[in-house]
Amino acid sequence: MSSLVAAVGLTAFKIVVGVGTGSLGILAEAAHSGLDLAAAAMTFFAVRFSSRPPDRTHLYGHHKIENLSALVETLLLLATCAWIVREAVHRLLFGRTGIEVTFWSFAVMLVSIVVDVSRSRALARAARRYQSQALEADALHFQTDVWSSAVVILGLLAVKAGEAFPHWAILRNADAVAALGVSALVIWVSIRLGRRTVDELLDSAPAGMEQSIRSAVERVPGVRDCHDLRVRRSGSVLCIDLHVLVDGGQTLAEAHRLTDTIEGAIRELAPQADVTVHPEPF
Repeated sequence: MSSLVAAVGLTAFKIVVGVGTGSLGILAEAAHSGLDLAAAAMTFFAVRFSSRPPDRTHLYGHHKIENLSALVETLLLLATCAWIVREAVHRLLFGRTGIEVTFWSFAVMLVSIVVDVSRSRALARAARRYQSQALEADALHFQTDVWSSAVVILGLLAVKAGEAFPHWAILRNADAVAALGVSALVIWVSIRLGRRTVDELLDSAPAGMEQSIRSAVERVPGVRDCHDLRVRRSGSVLCIDLHVLVDGGQTLAEAHRLTDTIEGAIRELAPQADVTVHPEPF
């Protein structure tokens, strides 16, 4: 919620300053912050709805809502980047639009950096605490906002230098170049986030997790073999199903205690995992 409120303030501040000064770099950041607002709102509601318990129509729960939210956020970011790149290339090829670099141009970007550092750290702490992919994605998103804001500040400084030294006319295009820099950063983050989101929607196993689980289970005394291991992530929950071969002379109660021990070994690797163990006689 604090991230959502911050996004509203930053978006309004950047729009006012960007329109007033004519800076495409700041307007690009305003559009970026507007998408941050949409992304923060989606994350807020996605986390709330994904935590609902299973019901008769969603027997596995609602955790995938987090993954869907992250995918929509990625598509919004890429659409915005396309607009920013188009405007920047137009200015570079067909003429420069006058830009007024003022105190407020720098003030809005510095405020943006301070706010983004604060909320990215808060979101990262919450993501680690609750094992939430949606919150982790937002934290990563706002970390890149810090760098993109710094790029815009460099572009504004170059424009200011171009005003002081007219023979360096190329510096007057620095604002459009800075906007392209912002777009490059956002596209890079969007592709990373999008690939990860699609992998999880397609039930791809987290890298290295299968072998780690298999090794941990086969070290449990009484387990002869671990097979048919399946791992997938659904939102903040890691779902793990596996079959184990155990000594055939065990009673049902002994086999049940062994499965509890196996689940405990797995949860040392994945504390929030939803684990199902199927024991079979050796």
